[in-house]
Amino acid sequence: MTSCHRAVVVGGGAVGGMFAQLLRDGGASVTVVDVAARGDLRADVTAPSPELIAVIGAADTVLLALPEAVTLKALPEVTAVMAAGALLVDTSSVKAGIVDAGPPGREWVSVNPMFAPSLGMRGRPVAAIVAHGGERVEGFLAEITGWGGRVVRMSAVEHDRIAAVTQSMTHAAILAFGLAVRDLGLPLETLAATAPPPHQSMLALLARLMSQSPEVYWDIQAANPHAAHGRAALADGLRRLADLVDAGDTHGFDDALGELRSLFGDDLAIHRDRCARMFAILQDEP
Repeated sequence: MTSCHRAVVVGGGAVGGMFAQLLRDGGASVTVVDVAARGDLRADVTAPSPELIAVIGAADTVLLALPEAVTLKALPEVTAVMAAGALLVDTSSVKAGIVDAGPPGREWVSVNPMFAPSLGMRGRPVAAIVAHGGERVEGFLAEITGWGGRVVRMSAVEHDRIAAVTQSMTHAAILAFGLAVRDLGLPLETLAATAPPPHQSMLALLARLMSQSPEVYWDIQAANPHAAHGRAALADGLRRLADLVDAGDTHGFDDALGELRSLFGDDLAIHRDRCARMFAILQDEP
């Protein structure tokens, strides 16, 4: 049985839909609110109608699954009409600005599922920034654990710096790879037919990104204040590699790979074996 008995999920997209279904599966009564016709109640949370005010006021949990700019605009409207002991949850992809803007004294946790909702939560990390803790916050995080998620607690600044590497920089590398493949002009069918496993993996990652909403990936690149630093580091890494090869510097190349081996420390074998399992799946496919 869920610790949330009556929840309002604002935002009927993929993330909001995932949380709404998980809460319903646990026995909660859930109302999904969306400005478009993809929820139980069509309403604008930044200018709440009397009906929306009543729904929010009756909830013990209000979850905002909205873009950061909309969340910031909605926060004062939502918190002003929430019940005194109700829990506030948001799923913004950038945390520092959101947490700083929140109301003092209200239990509030800012979470970020670090995966596409279509993959499901089981076994996947969910970053959690406790803006103002309490029993309801702990109950909600316990729910995430019960759904199979791995709760990873951190500060807002830590989250944004880490996400700039794990999301912004990683996606930038995949997108830059795709742009380079397009510009080189070779037929994709031929590339795919002859591709070794690393190239197959990159094509698969690119195809996955191309199957999702562009707005999601734009937000990851544009909203995080640390993302530009990640992209610059990625560009610097490529320039360093190119400089070593262009100069014929085999010793420098060996040293660079040694630095990368040291990066893994004692976990090199863990990641190497994971890659082997991934490549085995590619080999088994027709």
